[in-house]
Amino acid sequence: MPTTTQPSSGTPALQPLVLIAEDELEIAEILQAYLGRAGLRSMHAADGRSALNMHLSMKPDLVLLDVQMPRLDGWKVLAEIRHRGETPVIMLTAMDQDIDKLMGLRFGADDYVVKPFNPAEVVARAQAVLRRSMADAGRHARVLRAPPFEIDLDQHQARVQVNGVDHDLALTLTEFRLLTHLARAPRKVCSRAELLAACLPESDALERTVDSHISKLRRKLEDLGVQGIPAGVRGVGYRLRGNE
Repeated sequence: MPTTTQPSSGTPALQPLVLIAEDELEIAEILQAYLGRAGLRSMHAADGRSALNMHLSMKPDLVLLDVQMPRLDGWKVLAEIRHRGETPVIMLTAMDQDIDKLMGLRFGADDYVVKPFNPAEVVARAQAVLRRSMADAGRHARVLRAPPFEIDLDQHQARVQVNGVDHDLALTLTEFRLLTHLARAPRKVCSRAELLAACLPESDALERTVDSHISKLRRKLEDLGVQGIPAGVRGVGYRLRGNE
């Protein structure tokens, strides 16, 4: 059953909250003890599905995420957390292989710790990641604006302004992810491989699948009078806007 611990007495109540997603209870309890002594609140989820539910309901400031967990493994949990937003994630794994580290970086992990680890080191890394995330908080606005689009990342809603009138966009999850990814850097050309990894990481789809989703997104925008968005760059990929 999920448990939550508070920091040691004398520490302000609203300290950063850390979600420990770890199926080995002994490891989780040790981490909770060390985090508490460092003045951090923590809660524990013993499987991937519970971790995602707790992430959604409790909105932790950091996730310590084990790779090998029941119900959903750490890679799938990380991919979903990244789709939801920018919560920092440190991966915990017994697999000390370069391919695993590369996969973590590809899916957006902020750090990587190999078991067996020193709990004090994990706490130090957690504190470092939290400091970075708080410093970067202003860069990750929960409402992303890239005219003519306004994207609410928390509500998963997007709207476009046409001739001074706002229109809500009825997008699929993949279309929303593609639009959001492109809107973060409207002039940047994103390759199909990049879009596939960022927007369909749990899929075995081929790169040409991106073309299909982009085409459907473009048709929905054209129906509202928005032409040429997203813009294709022959032989490379897509960007939100062209060279106008």
